[in-house]
Amino acid sequence: MSPLGLLRACHPLPALAVTVFGGLLAVGMGHTPAGVAAVMATVALSQLSVGWANDAIDAARDAAVGRADKPLAGDPAGRRTVAVAAVVAAAATIAACLWWGWPAGAWFAVAVLSAHLYNWPLKATAWSVVPYLVSFACLVIFISTALPGAPFPPGWLVAAAALLAGAAHLLNAVPDLADDAATGIRGLPQRLGARRSLVAASGLLLAATLTLLAGARPPLWAGAGALLTAVVLIVVGWYAAPRAAFRALLAVAAVDLALLVLGGAL
Repeated sequence: MSPLGLLRACHPLPALAVTVFGGLLAVGMGHTPAGVAAVMATVALSQLSVGWANDAIDAARDAAVGRADKPLAGDPAGRRTVAVAAVVAAAATIAACLWWGWPAGAWFAVAVLSAHLYNWPLKATAWSVVPYLVSFACLVIFISTALPGAPFPPGWLVAAAALLAGAAHLLNAVPDLADDAATGIRGLPQRLGARRSLVAASGLLLAATLTLLAGARPPLWAGAGALLTAVVLIVVGWYAAPRAAFRALLAVAAVDLALLVLGGAL
């Protein structure tokens, strides 16, 4: 397998997004530049391990439906390479958890374990959303407890991260529902279907928005603008075609991410 294929197999865009989110939240919570870099390196290692494991586990399914965006679908021989890379990245992540020590390292270990449990066996069950809730909540706790004195983050910040992650799971699955159904994946989004997944994601995003506004208490103009934007986009999503609704809800998720990062600074 080529280096480019190996990079593609780690789910580079989601991995980068989660890594950047971790770094921005670390900045907001008051980490030093060195601390921010350490947080981002740890999150990046975990994302490599989870992404590579996901593609190695799903290689046969992806090949069966001809997933052009999955390198292993056209290169079955590369599965061993990706699996080894996942193990190496997981070992490096464990080392990073030990380096962080108690309690931050323990919280991050729970986050990573939860993410791997999504890959197998929870992805194909009605409980598929649970690893998203747990992993993102623990990520926020990790970043906070990694600060001097190991302060625990406010509950509203942890709850908002979990709600946003649940919505992300539902939204992320919508474009691939047909391929998943063809290969027997029956996670929560597949059981709900596209329209109900989008409606459920709308509810979670609205709940995340309200939680962040209640906890962070931004200036009135900013809070009102964020809430109005979220409500308008969600209403548009309810009456739009699935693809347009998907994009509208992604925009709400972006608003909530910004609120979450700003909330970490408070």
